[in-house]
Amino acid sequence: MDARGIDKVLAPLEGTAMGLRPGGKTASGQSVDFGHALKSALQAVNARQQEAAQLAASFERGEPGTELHQVMVAMQKANIALQAAIQVRNRLVSAYHDIMNMPV
Repeated sequence: MDARGIDKVLAPLEGTAMGLRPGGKTASGQSVDFGHALKSALQAVNARQQEAAQLAASFERGEPGTELHQVMVAMQKANIALQAAIQVRNRLVSAYHDIMNMPV
């Protein structure tokens, strides 16, 4: 997999975090709803996993045009997207704990 393929997998997750400025604005000045951005990123991860599952099932049925390397690449993309989502979740939980432990 080349760098462009990885960028396509991680773009929904990275785009929400890297493009934000203080106050919930993007670099272009548009307002961003965090909940909507998180939901769309999770939907992208889910879509990757469903695509990989469909390709695997297609390969298992022996359908023509489905190659093993396509299935393996799709499964790795889904795995990378899931791992990135898990890391984002871990960072959010850590930030929540840090905020909750701040003295008032």
